[in-house]
Amino acid sequence: MVKSSRASIQIDLNEFKLHIHLKGRTQLTLHFNSPSRSFYLSVIALVVHEMKKLGKVKSIPLLEHLDLLVLLNETIGGAAGSSDKENLLARVYRKWKDAIPNLEEAPLFKVLGKKKEEGDGAIGKVYSFTDAEKDEWANLFEYMGSEENVRLKFAIDKIGVDLNETSILFGDSRNGEAWAQFIASLEKGRKEESEPVEEPVVSEPPIVPSPPHQQRRILWLSRYRWAALVVVIGIAAGAIWKIYLSPAPIPIASIDRMKYPLPDNPSIAVLPFVNMSEEPKQEFLCDGMTEAIITALSKVPRLFVICRNSTFTYKGKSVKVNQVSEELGVRYVLEGSFQRSGDRVRITVQLIDALKGNHLWAERYDRDLKDIFALQDEITLKILTGIQVKLIGGGDISRAQGYAEKYYKGTQGLDCYLKSLEGLSHLKRYNIDGTRVGKRIAEEANEMCPENPSIYVLMSWAHYLEYWLGLGKSSRESIEKGIEMGQRALAMDDSLSQAHGIMSMLYTLKREHDKSIAAGERAVALEPGGARAHLYYGMSLHYAGWPEEAIPMLQKAIRLNPLDETGALLHLGYAYRATGRFEEAVSEFKKALQRTPNNFFAHLNLAATYSMMGREQEARAEAAEVLRLNPKFSVDSYAKRLPLKDQSATDNFVDALRKAGLK
Repeated sequence: MVKSSRASIQIDLNEFKLHIHLKGRTQLTLHFNSPSRSFYLSVIALVVHEMKKLGKVKSIPLLEHLDLLVLLNETIGGAAGSSDKENLLARVYRKWKDAIPNLEEAPLFKVLGKKKEEGDGAIGKVYSFTDAEKDEWANLFEYMGSEENVRLKFAIDKIGVDLNETSILFGDSRNGEAWAQFIASLEKGRKEESEPVEEPVVSEPPIVPSPPHQQRRILWLSRYRWAALVVVIGIAAGAIWKIYLSPAPIPIASIDRMKYPLPDNPSIAVLPFVNMSEEPKQEFLCDGMTEAIITALSKVPRLFVICRNSTFTYKGKSVKVNQVSEELGVRYVLEGSFQRSGDRVRITVQLIDALKGNHLWAERYDRDLKDIFALQDEITLKILTGIQVKLIGGGDISRAQGYAEKYYKGTQGLDCYLKSLEGLSHLKRYNIDGTRVGKRIAEEANEMCPENPSIYVLMSWAHYLEYWLGLGKSSRESIEKGIEMGQRALAMDDSLSQAHGIMSMLYTLKREHDKSIAAGERAVALEPGGARAHLYYGMSLHYAGWPEEAIPMLQKAIRLNPLDETGALLHLGYAYRATGRFEEAVSEFKKALQRTPNNFFAHLNLAATYSMMGREQEARAEAAEVLRLNPKFSVDSYAKRLPLKDQSATDNFVDALRKAGLK
């Protein structure tokens, strides 16, 4: 152990020892002396390494480091448990949550240099820990998330140690260099183990030569006949492509003109399908097809999918693929058209690589209307294959396959599906009339298909909108009915991300913040590419008093949905202000005003933020805008609706509004 007069924590990845030296308090050397134990110490080192890169003690999402976890598991973990990535995450989650913080019941290490109570063994169960040591150790660990979305924190700040006093050791190297050398040694070891063993040479039986005239016949076939056949096939295929399928030249997108940096993972925008049907009423079915594909793709890890709210801003517009790519920051664009005639549908789709300006594939499907759900899955999987998204086992495939076919079977189910899409289109108007009509249609769909969980999600959302629009008998009743509908949906199918997302918001309104966070976590785990899921989770974290944790979730929501309405911008501004980052908060509120100049909430929060910054003149100007938009605005009435867990945060906000001149 490296001696120090100061408090320190040292992680030795050469000997797999953890040295805890807290001045005047606990001094322990813990030896993680088995493959499985070494794996968990390496996970701790990974968290510390990532925190050092960020320069602050915070939770680290392990979902972003799956490949590294697999390397650790295979090389030093002895492949303890399954090497499947999702199972590995679940195992880390359970161990971190239940076992690692518990000194007495989890013999994860030997305690070195301490007197044992009994026996010669040195495992943790034999050593008698003091209450102080138990407290220090337990305080070192925090986790958030679920088995699919683990976020870990080695909470050294809880015991008075900062990052500068925490070191990663590997031989004579420290911290970043030590971690890099440690990983390099593991990769080298795995490479050496995987090098193929040279097989002994087995002599083949001698080749019996053919007679000269047979050789000439074989040569003629191989050289001329097959070559001619290939040429003929090539000419025919080329002619068919040119006559029927050849697309117009595609302008190439420029990375330099990208409004947002390209994600590391494959990225795609699915444009709204064009309705080619003679009946305008088929518009919502056409849009539903697009949304179903976007939702299915959003459930696949390692894929970046732009939300429908952003891609639908191009609906009815003539836009070029390179423009879409550059404005949304994606490489791939999917275009399609939809046409219904009686009980038949014709759908054409083409997947385009905007950076190369070429089509990866183009297909036309003529199907019975009853087969539309299976067709959605077929197109989704074709997209994943086309952009070469790596699917891990059957889990990712099942994520990509929608639930529509499961719950909308038969003619009655199809009618229910069409009615639910109609109801959804009304609710998305976000006004009183749209909410009333949408709720009525959702209730009609529920009567037709009472065992369909997605209809209950729709009804839950209708009650949520009723709360904000003041349409229910009481605010409390709207919340309770919304929760009841959401719970019914989840009782039928717990894998519905949308249900968990809306439940997260309803629990927030009810001030049940722990439930809200759990529901938000589950929504993101089920739909890792879902903008709404990240928005709901970020909102739940902010209202529960975790604004720092909320910021990356809200930033991800905006990146996934860059052209959407202002909700995510406003909530990111709230989180920035709660962490004292006032200038960044002002920037987000101004972005919201650029999209909607009469945005009441943007003006209201600018008034409060400017007031907190001491910029009195600007605060009063924004307060005047608030009263212009709502002359009857009441600070006290508004404060009662704020679902912040921390009452002092609400009080500070109210005081700032009053200083700005609002009453």
